[in-house]
Amino acid sequence: MNENLELLEYIYQSSEMGKTSLENLLNALKDKENKIKSIVSDEVKLYEKYYKKSKELAKGNKFSDNKLMAKMMSKMGIKKEVESDNSDAAIAHMLIEGLTMGSIDIETKINNYKTKADKKILKLAKDYATFQKQEIEKLKMYL
Repeated sequence: MNENLELLEYIYQSSEMGKTSLENLLNALKDKENKIKSIVSDEVKLYEKYYKKSKELAKGNKFSDNKLMAKMMSKMGIKKEVESDNSDAAIAHMLIEGLTMGSIDIETKINNYKTKADKKILKLAKDYATFQKQEIEKLKMYL
């Protein structure tokens, strides 16, 4: 697979998993009074944006979807975490951990492909990295 498609597939899969996980989180928080729900809801929309943009730039190339097992484990993990502690601080901590791992991954890919990838795709990757860092900063106020 070429560098452009690898980078796009990473953004596609990462944003799909982020979107799905946050939708599961919102569902788990449905009957709760958490203030963090508005930020999570906004994040879902941003993940959706990167999901669609990566698919669009792939120009019809097919990506493998995230595995059903990974999605199920994410859903079960979120449900367990919310049942254990559904405070805004605990949720922010969980989300910051996920965003930090994603941020490290995308930064590594950007560094590996910065001389090889198409400028539009590299820009999308950099925007995605910036999005993750900005979300981490927003979530810190809930810690």
